[in-house]
This record gives sequence, C-alpha cells and structure tokens, in this order.
Amino acid sequence: MTKFKRWLIISHGFNMDGRAASLTVTDKIPYLQDQGIELVVLSAITGEKDTRLRHFQLLPWGPSGLRFDLRHWVAKRYGRGLIYKTLTPLVSMILLPLTILEKLIWGLSSQASWSYAAAFKGKQFVKNAEVDLIYSSGGAWSAHYAAYLIKKATGVPWIAEIHDPMVIRDNPTDDGVSPRKTKDKRFVQYLEKLICSDADHVWWFTQGALDFAKLRHPELGDKGFVVFPGALPPGCFAAQPVFQYIDKLHIAHFGSLADDRSIAPVLEALAKLFTEYPSTKELIVIDVYGAGLDHQSKVALNRLHLSECVNSHGRIENDSVTGKSGRERIMELMRKADVLLLLHGDYEWCAEYIPSKSYDYYWTTRPIWGITNRNPELDQVLLERQSYLSHTLDSDSIFETLKQIYQDWKNHRLLMPNFQPISPEDAVKTILQKIQA
Repeated sequence: MTKFKRWLIISHGFNMDGRAASLTVTDKIPYLQDQGIELVVLSAITGEKDTRLRHFQLLPWGPSGLRFDLRHWVAKRYGRGLIYKTLTPLVSMILLPLTILEKLIWGLSSQASWSYAAAFKGKQFVKNAEVDLIYSSGGAWSAHYAAYLIKKATGVPWIAEIHDPMVIRDNPTDDGVSPRKTKDKRFVQYLEKLICSDADHVWWFTQGALDFAKLRHPELGDKGFVVFPGALPPGCFAAQPVFQYIDKLHIAHFGSLADDRSIAPVLEALAKLFTEYPSTKELIVIDVYGAGLDHQSKVALNRLHLSECVNSHGRIENDSVTGKSGRERIMELMRKADVLLLLHGDYEWCAEYIPSKSYDYYWTTRPIWGITNRNPELDQVLLERQSYLSHTLDSDSIFETLKQIYQDWKNHRLLMPNFQPISPEDAVKTILQKIQA
C-alpha cells in the first residue's frame, strides 16, 4: 500500500491503441488500482475515453496543437475518408495564420501548448484536494512541463517517467550538455534540468539513459532510478498455440520503421543468403506490420530485387466485426510468426533505450531475433531469453544470424525462448517502493 492515495496522471497520448507512449501508462492502471489508488487522468483528445477511471481529454491552447489533435480526432471518429479529407484541410486553412505566428514567436513543437491546458486543469484538482500526487508520463514532453507548472504552483509531490531520453545525443563524444540546435530541443534540454531538480522521483527505462541524465544533472542524486516498463498485451494469458513448421520461414517485424531503424540491413543479408544458397529464395518471407516501409528499405528492396520476399501489411487497426483492438490482433499475429524481428536502430542514443515492442515479444514464446546497437543491457535481456542476437553496425553478424535461423528452421530446431515476460506489475511495485522510501 502507498501513503499517496489519489494520483493525477498526466499523459498526452493516453489510451491510444498500440502507441508505446500510451501503453507504458495504461498497462500499469490495473496494478495501481489494485493498491487502492484513485486515479484521475489528463490527456489529449487523440485517444479513447477510459471508463475505468476519471479521464479528462483536453484540447491544447495553441493553433498548431489544435490542428494536430483535431486531425487525429477526426481520423479516429470518422476514418480517413471524405469527412477527413474535407474537414482537416479546412481546419488547417483557418488556423494557418495563427500557426505561422505561433511558430515565429513560440517556436516549440505542436504539443507544447497542451501543457497549459493540463496545468490549468491539474491545479484545480490540487486546489480542491482531489489529488495528492502528480505522475507525469512522456512520451510527449508537454506532460512533464504541465506537471512542473502544477508542482511550482502548489507544492504537491511529483513523480516523472521518462520514456526515451529527452536529450538526443549525436555521437559517442556528445554527452548532451552543449546547447541543442533548435529552440524546441533547447527547451527540452532545459525541461530535463527542471525535472531533475524539482521532481521528487524520476525514472528512466534503461541504465544508460539514467547515467547520461546524472552526468548532465548531478543534483538528481538518488531521486533517479531505472524501471523496465514491461507490458500487458491483451490475450497474453491465453493458451499458447502449438508451434508449427510450415512451408516457408516467416520473419515478422512489428512497429514503426525509419531510415535509422530500417529493415535494409536484413534485406542485404537476405540477398547475400539467396546468392550463396539460391534454393532459399522461395522459402523466406519478411512480414512487416504496423508501418509502411521506410525509404532505405524501399531503395534496398528495389536494388536487390526482393519485392516478392517482403509483405508490408501496414497498420493493424481495431476490427469492428470481431471487436478486437489493434493491439489484440497484433498479439495474435505475433504468435503466428516463426521468428520475431526486433530492430533497435543505428543512432547513437540506442545506448539509452529499449524498443517497447520487445516487452510484447516476451509474452509470445516465439523465437526472437534482436538486431541491437550499443546497448549491452538489451543484449543481456535478450540472451537471458535464448534469443538470436546480432548488431546493427555489423553486417557479418546479421548475415551469420540469418543463416543460422534458416538452418535451425530447416532442421526444426529454432531457438525457443525462455518464457520470461516482464510485467507492469513489477514496475508498479518498484515505483511504490521508491516513492515511500
């Protein structure tokens, strides 16, 4: 049990199906409620209204934020058909003069003005003695700034959850101390300092992220700690389907792709494998779920003539016929894959983050192939679960691992991981222990 019984959760993207910034918070909700904690949530209008608790969805106060959130709201409610194609350009046109003015004067990202809407509403809850602790989760940094404003105005205790590192480092010698290049990034750099000095407790999702934050802000002291967020995907407790070896090896990637987190290195390895073992070309398929192919992947796909080997399924949405959420459907698809591909990326700050999708993967009992970058912590977690492992910047390791996976599949001996999921319940226990210490 905790001495703080009434929490105000500030999370911009709360209850957005399949979004990591949302799931990190929403998966904790049942375990927080099990501890007798009353929850009030402030979020943007972009997610679904939560019926398990008091949930207030707020519009931002700035024109660029309004334009951004309304586009998502219209798409969520009406789809991306005629209404979306009519309304969103109209709203954008009406708001354009104010958006330009805001950009010139303000210069911050579109979600910045949501901070003031959340802070205004949050201070009312504190004034009415409806909450005794603020928990900001981001994701969008506007949640943390709103919490800071409430903290400064009321003195109510504040705990902060940092998802990805707030200050993005460019190279191994960059410690994040020097001023960033844009006004928005400099403000986030300043906000990180406010969090480290004013929040009562702060946690990051990797030791690397915590270490760099402490390097920049020694005043953080022992207020900072590490929590693996875990995951609780729908259907995770359902009976596991029996693994079956079929006529083709399906390697599936779930989640977003970008030029710095691309399947292009896998395609290069695939082309090399097909050259050395031509018979394998008819036997291996790459399935991509959740996003379209990035530019680098498209270029590699065309150059290597591998179009027939890659299926891009796009985003998996709610199914109105079965009533299943996009996330529930994704879990079912994961459990049908032969091998789950986990891409880490090739940017410097991979040392400070773990892909959120990995926590869903651990629930599937499917073989996992992690291609990681500069992160011994992630490597260790994967190896503990008997995963295949190679590294983004080592093309030979990717090729050798792919070849090993193919041979293991052919011999019906794929590495089956140890079933060691990481639950949000563990995260909640850690957080409650820390804030009561």
